[in-house]
Amino acid sequence: MLRSALDRAIFITGAASGIGRETARLFARRGWGVGLHDVDEAGLHEVAREIGGGAPARRLNVCDIDEYRAAVRAFDERFGRMDVLFNCAGVMQMGTFESIPWSDHRRTIDVNVGGVLNGIHASLPLLKRTGGARIVTMSSASAIYGVPELATYSASKFFVRGLTEALNIELERDGIVVTDLMPLFVNTPLIAAQTRRAGVFETLGAGLEPHDVAELVFRAVQGRRTHWVPGAFLKTLNVLSRALPGLSRPLMRYLSRPRR
Repeated sequence: MLRSALDRAIFITGAASGIGRETARLFARRGWGVGLHDVDEAGLHEVAREIGGGAPARRLNVCDIDEYRAAVRAFDERFGRMDVLFNCAGVMQMGTFESIPWSDHRRTIDVNVGGVLNGIHASLPLLKRTGGARIVTMSSASAIYGVPELATYSASKFFVRGLTEALNIELERDGIVVTDLMPLFVNTPLIAAQTRRAGVFETLGAGLEPHDVAELVFRAVQGRRTHWVPGAFLKTLNVLSRALPGLSRPLMRYLSRPRR
């Protein structure tokens, strides 16, 4: 059995581009073993060549639990541990609810919800065996209040938030810290590929870069916070939504109004 000499290892989904790619690069630079997983095989191997050191790259459809279990077994054989599971793979489509095909709504749930469930369920035995492990999942600022023209995506991130809060308590007994990241829009290929822009995106724009979120991941794996909310504006919005829930709907209507 091939084992790595590295004493910390992170399993990353969605590693071929955007946040996943930048996170892989950052953790590799800081001496971590990195397992790269994505459906984009060409992108994966490009990242693996860039990182060097024989970083394992494996095609993974996060919606397929059997593929996921096989990927975790291969990761275990390579590193013998999983210090961090980073659920980064995700999809998004902006547009009114009715303008988005049913198949795309379904795919959003399959990837953003099912993929996270598959990852945690398949990885738990190895995470427990490692000890002191972390589960980090990409949520979103859209988990603070439902976002028009991002309704299903927003709902999928509410799921992530609820799952994170529940498992943060449930898995505490196993020494596993469960956390999520709740940024505003990040300048990734996922955003660039949108053919329609939601009103809230036109208002707020993409003020974060993938490397900003990668740094947040690194902070999260060393901390114990349940939700990581970057930026003063978003932190204020999160606090206000809890303290003054009556303001949330009018504020979201304002932020998402059409721009002329």
